[in-house]
Amino acid sequence: MEAKDKAHLEQLAAEVETQLLRYVQVTPETKRQAQVVDAMRYSLEAGGKRIRPVLVLEFCRIFGGTKEQAMAAACALEMVHTFSLIHDDLPEMDNDDYRRGKPSCHKAFGHAVALQAGDALLTEAFRVIVDDPILEPEMKVELLHILTEATGAAGMVGGQIMDMANEKRSDVTLEEQEAMCAAKTGALIRAACLLGCTAGFASKEKIILADQYGAKLGLAFQIVDDILDVTSTSEVLGKPVGSDAEEGKTTFVTLLGLEEAQRRAAALTEEAEQILAQFPEHEFLMALTQELLRREK
Repeated sequence: MEAKDKAHLEQLAAEVETQLLRYVQVTPETKRQAQVVDAMRYSLEAGGKRIRPVLVLEFCRIFGGTKEQAMAAACALEMVHTFSLIHDDLPEMDNDDYRRGKPSCHKAFGHAVALQAGDALLTEAFRVIVDDPILEPEMKVELLHILTEATGAAGMVGGQIMDMANEKRSDVTLEEQEAMCAAKTGALIRAACLLGCTAGFASKEKIILADQYGAKLGLAFQIVDDILDVTSTSEVLGKPVGSDAEEGKTTFVTLLGLEEAQRRAAALTEEAEQILAQFPEHEFLMALTQELLRREK
């Protein structure tokens, strides 16, 4: 990624983080339950690539929208994503002690507080959109529909259930793995594209194309994650590596082999780029798409 694109990414990520922490802070109404707010902020401040909110902001921009139109949806989506990470790390799920180089929320605040912090972030996400002073009521309904559909049983939560069920099996097929990842990982990435397009008043035709782009990017993103669990280090990733193999989990690497998984991720990225080429002012998104394929964490 060129310096100007990297700088733009960092600027957008910083603006999102600033707004997230404005939304989530101790107030007179929450001073007695400040611990859960602290846990919410702790997880939001853990960093991360902020890819989902950046996609929201960029898709809105390329269709002539402003950051103000898209920021509530961008932050709401990141809150949902962070909620999912808090819950994923719990002992009943992935049982991870570290997230992005820091103790997981349940390690820092205890199991019960982490559970409630995740729940609170999920509900806060919807409040952020509902209370936005700029968006029209009709737009808020559209954005909420996209977000809820991507989050629930047909989306991210359902994908997590499929993933947990697959952990107990040794006969998971490639088709089943792709379906699971399309929900667990892909749903929120597709939602990011749809939220941005909707906030920017894109045409139905462009929204359909953005959804197709998001689906391909989401699958490529998960394949790269599986590859990094084999090829990276705990110091680089900020979390344990090799856990998939230790637990006998089915991944794209176990199904395809390392080299074929790398080829598959590259092919999906190329297909995503072909779709992006049909959008105006797509240069930054093109650079971001390529960077996600080459990322080291």
